Amino acid sequence: MSPSNAATAAAATDETRSISATRLFDAPAGLVFDMWSDPKHLANWWGPRGFTLTTHEFSFKPGGTWRFVMHGPDGRDYKNEIVFREIVRPKRIAYSHVSTPPFEASATFTERGGKTEVTMKGVWESVELRDRVAKQFGAIEGMHETMDRLGELVANADAFTISRTFDAPRDLMWRVWTEQDQLAKWFGPRGAKVVHSKNDLRPGGVYHYAMQTPDGNEMWGKWVYRDVLAPQRLIFVSSFSDRNGGVTRHPMAPDWPLEMLSTITFEAASDRKTTVTVKWAAINASAAERKTFKDNFESLNGGWSGTFQQLESYLAEVQQ
Repeated sequence: MSPSNAATAAAATDETRSISATRLFDAPAGLVFDMWSDPKHLANWWGPRGFTLTTHEFSFKPGGTWRFVMHGPDGRDYKNEIVFREIVRPKRIAYSHVSTPPFEASATFTERGGKTEVTMKGVWESVELRDRVAKQFGAIEGMHETMDRLGELVANADAFTISRTFDAPRDLMWRVWTEQDQLAKWFGPRGAKVVHSKNDLRPGGVYHYAMQTPDGNEMWGKWVYRDVLAPQRLIFVSSFSDRNGGVTRHPMAPDWPLEMLSTITFEAASDRKTTVTVKWAAINASAAERKTFKDNFESLNGGWSGTFQQLESYLAEVQQ
């Protein structure tokens, strides 16, 4: 066999033993690369949806070790150990997953017109082992969900953020954010009244709602859930909508982003208090839409402050 044919055969064999995923992120390579180099960032995106992560050792250098535990949504813990083999900032990371099941992996970062194309790839010792991992552990779906979570974190790096601590336990706070009848009692800017509220609370589900403004006009909106982790976090894509559940433009701002990535976190500040943090980031947006979004942070702060006032009043009412 000629050298070229041998290389082709090796590549084909490598592909049958591998799982890979590619995403294009609207961020420079340096920023995306940073999300891999700090365990504080990794804890926010590494792993499939519903998993959390605890890092016990992290040395980001060739020969360095990352030891961590993945906590599954079913309560099971999965111990992992990675040894970094190659780190070329901001272009490439290669590592060995030395705990069971062992495999070799890499991540490449390619600049494409101000954006970054990221490819993750894992290669197992045999086709049989690759297929078993794919079937038993959902490795293919897990890698794609991991890339989705990375994209959400990158988008949130340039997000509008607002937080408020409320006099209410976290379990109650979760219910008022997720039960459609309770959402209808407080959600929205001051003076608006929710006249339609239907919530399908699950990844891929939709919250479809309508508000009536003081002048009598109706404004429709929807959330499409990406992640639902009770009682800690909601992640969804929010947009203006219509009666049929479509995606529409902002009725008064044609350059407003068509879709917003919304991350709502609920942190127990004490037994009786909960800190709610809202992050909004423009996704799939043009340069003009991103500028409009950033130029309106002050307006967003005012709008969410009014919504939080309504939430505060409602919580006081239901806890009487």
